[in-house]
Amino acid sequence: MGEFTLELNEDQKQVRDWLHGFAADVMRPAAAEWDEREETPWPIIQEAAKLGIYSLDFYAQQFFDPTGLGIPMAMEELFWGDAGIALSIVGTGLAAVGVLANGTEEQIGTWVPQMYGDANDVKVAAFCSSEPDAGSDVASMRTRAVYDEAKDEWVLNGTKTWATNGGIANVHVVVAVVDAELGSKGHASFIVPPNTPGLSQGQKFQKHGIRASHTAEVVLEDVRIPGHCLLGGKDKLDERLARAREKAKAGGERVKNAAMATFEASRPAVGAMAVGTARAAYEVALDYAKTRVQFGRPIIENQGVAFQLADMATQIDAARLLVWRASWMATAGKPFTAAEGSMSKLYASEVAKKVTAQAIQILGGNGYTREYPVERMHRDAAIYTIFEGTSEIQRMVISRALAK
Repeated sequence: MGEFTLELNEDQKQVRDWLHGFAADVMRPAAAEWDEREETPWPIIQEAAKLGIYSLDFYAQQFFDPTGLGIPMAMEELFWGDAGIALSIVGTGLAAVGVLANGTEEQIGTWVPQMYGDANDVKVAAFCSSEPDAGSDVASMRTRAVYDEAKDEWVLNGTKTWATNGGIANVHVVVAVVDAELGSKGHASFIVPPNTPGLSQGQKFQKHGIRASHTAEVVLEDVRIPGHCLLGGKDKLDERLARAREKAKAGGERVKNAAMATFEASRPAVGAMAVGTARAAYEVALDYAKTRVQFGRPIIENQGVAFQLADMATQIDAARLLVWRASWMATAGKPFTAAEGSMSKLYASEVAKKVTAQAIQILGGNGYTREYPVERMHRDAAIYTIFEGTSEIQRMVISRALAK
């Protein structure tokens, strides 16, 4: 395991510069258009696929970077380009991670390639966990999976919501209840293969920000899938349920909320997304403050503006440091004893909201128009304090860790 370092090595710098070029040359010029259209930017996902950015190989390389900095560095650059388009490029990764974490080697080999397709025929995947009445409170999930032994099939019924790529995905990964009495311990993940009858897209959400990323409900009505689509397989599930039942009988450990545990490791990645958006808005504001002349001098020469920029730069650096520390800890196998993953996500997401708002203020009336990108960045930034665990949930996780 590499020592903790704040210096990117030559390979990482090359990847960073390559991603930065794609973000600057391909994503940025298209950002306003796709935000306005509120549609999945297929041509840009295809361009990313041609270059190898939209692929399992690329994410695997970053994920297995021994320093832990591959993923946060990649996320920061892509989200610096544009959050909505970036999310449409990285959204498939959440479903892929669901399969990589829980699937057998055969399942990984079968399904993950189908999530991405290829450069000539790109596909996307969706991870379906949240429900209308079960967001942060995963234990109240209602989507059911019932095993039909005679046919060796699972039958899924329920409604999922807030699913990135929901309904337009080639492959859906669905979390469902197999034993309601066990709370979140009685959940399992399933693959719903392409064109499976009974799966349909419900409402597509019209969002405040990240509009180029498709978010919708996924409705499951008697969706029948083969037995081998249960991630990890039936033997493993039966063992796990038996253990959970024993513990419940013995009045063992309090059942943890799966939402809190599951996302802990991926939270620094969301923090990195927030850092990218914050940095983008800060750079626009800095550039504007140097060139905008009022009362005979650039506005950056006014302390009121200069001090805001000083605070913005400091907070962005602090957020990045928290994200990098948490990412390194996760890769080094160090436990988040003080909820360092949640800390990084909480701080970075709050900074993104604050910095994008300050950027609008520095640009004045121009900042409030769509002619400048900070208005869009501010709308995009609002999601970071909400998804993958709200700021309130993060504070709860951190405070519980402190109270131990």
